[in-house]
Amino acid sequence: MMDALSVVTQLRDLASEPQNREAIVQDQGCLPGLVLFLDHKSPEVLFATLQTLRYLAEMAPNIPTMKNELGMMVSLENLMGREGPSLDITNLAKEVYDILSKPTLRPPTPERTKGKKPQFFINSSNKKAKSVTLHIQGLDSFERRSLCEEALLKVKGVISFTFQMASKRCTIRIRSDLPTESLATAIAATKILSAQQVVKNEEGGEVLVPLKVSGAEVQQNTAVPDYLPEDEDSPEKDLSRAVSRTTAKDDSSGSWLNAAAGFLTKTFYW
Repeated sequence: MMDALSVVTQLRDLASEPQNREAIVQDQGCLPGLVLFLDHKSPEVLFATLQTLRYLAEMAPNIPTMKNELGMMVSLENLMGREGPSLDITNLAKEVYDILSKPTLRPPTPERTKGKKPQFFINSSNKKAKSVTLHIQGLDSFERRSLCEEALLKVKGVISFTFQMASKRCTIRIRSDLPTESLATAIAATKILSAQQVVKNEEGGEVLVPLKVSGAEVQQNTAVPDYLPEDEDSPEKDLSRAVSRTTAKDDSSGSWLNAAAGFLTKTFYW
């Protein structure tokens, strides 16, 4: 059974790894949940929450999003001036507040980065991946989410995924050569769930596109898929992206972020 301390501890452990920080901040449930935890009565929860925010703030692109999150700066100010919290909590709250308050530096100009080709993938360029967002009809309980996770984990070419339960969506990181229809076929095989792809039209609005479910057998994994770093040219730049799995935090029912975000979504949005 998950509680506030276990959830924020898991998020803190994830945030300690740089490759996970952007995904945590972009997730629709995690950052608002962390802000709410800043008002928690437990000193252990408060300290773990501040540690998590401190890790997340080490990635400069996260700072504007964190600073503008509703209630973030006010809650930090309250902790800094409130009587009762330990000196460690007060000092850490001030440290996070000071980092978020600093002016955001401008990104390097193209001239400065010209000639420096970043390496985003391991070994060879043919391992590029892409993000796909699905709207999953029937995704209305954590039992059905587990069913969907099991279906996706079996598809060879799926790297990782993150659920947004409130909107019945799943953002999936897959190899570029994996047809999106294979995901729909695997999900439809549950006999309970069905999937449509979420894409943006010319006006920037979201559109649900039906996916053809093939009768062909989907190639399955014999082991948990390897993680690939994010691609700079991902077609879903503005959507929540998946988090890497690590040996210490591997879980058969999905990533720790899935569990933590699910808890926060259920607690604060349902």
